[in-house]
Amino acid sequence: MYRALTRDIEVTVEPYFLEEQSDPDDSRYVWGYRVVIANHSDVTVKLVTRYWHITDQNGIVDEVSGPGVVGEQPVLEPGDTYEYSSGCPLDTPSGVMFGHYQMETPSGEAFNVAIPAFSLDTPGQARTLN
Repeated sequence: MYRALTRDIEVTVEPYFLEEQSDPDDSRYVWGYRVVIANHSDVTVKLVTRYWHITDQNGIVDEVSGPGVVGEQPVLEPGDTYEYSSGCPLDTPSGVMFGHYQMETPSGEAFNVAIPAFSLDTPGQARTLN
């Protein structure tokens, strides 16, 4: 489990390898990841956008950004949590992801909340430092 805390907004990520969707013979490796966002602050926040920086084992970078997550822009009241799952395919057996969510308060203040860097490793593969 990977964790980051920004302005009392906690983001935890748990990656897992999706063997049934992967095909190493075709250089296709797929991971799922479960994200939990917990609002420990005393302010309501809305998740407006996401940004991902994905680096594969060969150092190839892919950047992904857009509105919300999994088609939603959740609003988290103080004490609320929001959970979702998504996935990431790579052409290599390992990689690293990190990013941020842009949050907005009811008063219109926007700020970024860090998504911790997390490792995508194929089970049984020798680890390679990126």
